[in-house]
Order: sequence, then C-alpha cells, then structure tokens
Amino acid sequence: MSAYAILIRERMHDESEMAKYAAAAKAARGEHEITPLAFYGAHETLEGADADGVVILRFPDMEAAKAWYTSPEYQAARAHRFQAADYRVILVDGV
Repeated sequence: MSAYAILIRERMHDESEMAKYAAAAKAARGEHEITPLAFYGAHETLEGADADGVVILRFPDMEAAKAWYTSPEYQAARAHRFQAADYRVILVDGV
C-alpha cells in the first residue's frame, strides 16, 4: 500500500539555508523510490492555518517512506531545513 510524506512549510526564516536544504534533499533521494505529487504549487487553504508551501511525496509503502526520512543523507539535509523554516512533516498510509 502506498504511503505519503506531507511536508507543510509554515514559515520561512532563512532563504540561504532553504537553498542548501533543497540541494541536499534532492541529493538525498538516492535510490529511494519517490514520486512527487505536489511540490510547492499554488494552494488554497480552506480550513485551519495557512501554509507557506506544501510538498506531497508518494512512496511504495510506509517502510520505504521511513527509510528515506531516517536515511543519513536526508537527516543531513533536514538539519538545513530546521534552520531554514518551520515545517510539519506527516507520514500517512494510503488506501
């Protein structure tokens, strides 16, 4: 069953750190099977707090999503994301 990583950027703090994160996160894809479904495109908030940006990634299953997220390469990229912006990251099983 597919699983999805939903990254919600709430507020940007440092654009130079975000550029470092973007480059490192792209490299962290490695051999992980990731299908981008949404990538900071136009969005409309219908309920709750607005988002500055949204990314949705599809993985073959929850184990694959966790393997990507916990990989040393993504963990190194994530350090830049923590400096760049406030995010919420959610992993969810598909149906």
